[in-house]
Amino acid sequence: MKLLVYVLSQPDKLDALLAALASKQICGATVLESRGMARHLSHLHDADEIPILSSLRSFLNPEVAQGNVIFVILEDKKIGQVVEVIESTVAHLDEPDSGIVFTIPIDFAKGLCSIGS
Repeated sequence: MKLLVYVLSQPDKLDALLAALASKQICGATVLESRGMARHLSHLHDADEIPILSSLRSFLNPEVAQGNVIFVILEDKKIGQVVEVIESTVAHLDEPDSGIVFTIPIDFAKGLCSIGS
């Protein structure tokens, strides 16, 4: 088993991606909102700004671009299929602003009804 992590930098493609995954019987993903380091730093106006003020600015100015991190536990044989869905729905992962995908081995998981089925 693997934990597949996909950092999606184009949140407008999230619904289409999740629908495409579901159509391939890839279910059970968890989605979190995120913002990368470069995007966070790009909205700072003063290099000496106190970090709490930038957090407050982010809260008050939600127009700062957000992304998503998608987590899904899969059987090893499903990894290639998920990458194909990502590349056909979002963008080829070698293109700029397409996101990052990686896997982490899982040696124990409990509470899963079915994995990738």
